[in-house]
Amino acid sequence: MTHLAMVSTELALRLILPGGPSLRIVAGLRYEAADPWAVRVAFHTGSEGNGTVEWVFARQLLTDGVRSACGQGDVRVWPALHGRDRVVNLAMASPSGSALFEIDRNDLVGYLEQTYRVVPTGAESEVVDLDAEIALLRA
Repeated sequence: MTHLAMVSTELALRLILPGGPSLRIVAGLRYEAADPWAVRVAFHTGSEGNGTVEWVFARQLLTDGVRSACGQGDVRVWPALHGRDRVVNLAMASPSGSALFEIDRNDLVGYLEQTYRVVPTGAESEVVDLDAEIALLRA
């Protein structure tokens, strides 16, 4: 396992609007070995204030969604074609609304590959001190 503790990047996503043109949105993706099961995605909305909305996704959900439809409830991920481009759709819902994004498949796969170089599949529990985490919960 590499000693790199974090992998981050910015990706251009398309926000799909019903009955209208899609909007380009920049999202910052961050993976930290300290939380090896999660990928944080900060959507830069450009609105007033900090203009960022952050969601946390299971890394495995994004990985599985590259190949087949997965997820349920608030988050669903599935592969698709946009014209000739291979994309991954990311549908999210919350009490304040819902959104559908398209992510370039190659960009997402490249990013996920970097995260698996940091913490390979199955090695997640090796980088988390579960006893310490349980002690924190009990304190």
